[in-house]
Amino acid sequence: MNLKTEHFFENSKQWNEEFNLLREIVRENQSLEEDYKWMHPCYTYSGKNVVLIHGFKEYCALLFHKGALMQDPEQLLIQQTAHVQSARQLRFTSISQIIDLRDIIKKYITEAVEIEKSGKKIEMRKVADYPVPEEFKRALAEDNLLQTAFQSLTPGRQKGYLFYFNQAKQSKTRESRIEKYYQQILDGKGIDD
Repeated sequence: MNLKTEHFFENSKQWNEEFNLLREIVRENQSLEEDYKWMHPCYTYSGKNVVLIHGFKEYCALLFHKGALMQDPEQLLIQQTAHVQSARQLRFTSISQIIDLRDIIKKYITEAVEIEKSGKKIEMRKVADYPVPEEFKRALAEDNLLQTAFQSLTPGRQKGYLFYFNQAKQSKTRESRIEKYYQQILDGKGIDD
């Protein structure tokens, strides 16, 4: 028994009934082990994350870590944002919805476990797939120290910066973001470090 997981289910205010029913459904799959990660109940197969229970203001959900590989015959899986590459959610807004979908939920969980057992992997976007804004290209070309530091960052950190810089619609905003994170890049840190 994981005490943090138990506390999650005992102390959740919003979605408590829904969370407990989802837990019951997930635990029916004997292949999964219950764990606690990212402040939520996470169910794993051989140490690999398969499905997570979490809630938001408008809905609670099962998050399938390799949901992009699932068949989704009922067309229920939701990609949280366009930038989420792998995970997909089954969202619920009431206990009755979970009860009505119970058999389908179990099938989705079984499929997610089978995908993990198969060893299938999701081909994640590479750093080269992210556009480099002109302002950052110019900064890299003019500053060898910045270029070396940026290339030394992990691919995930590089993607984080490129994504953030590209979100700005105006050139002056991109330039101010680059200036703001200049020292952090030199220090070998990611955008959220």
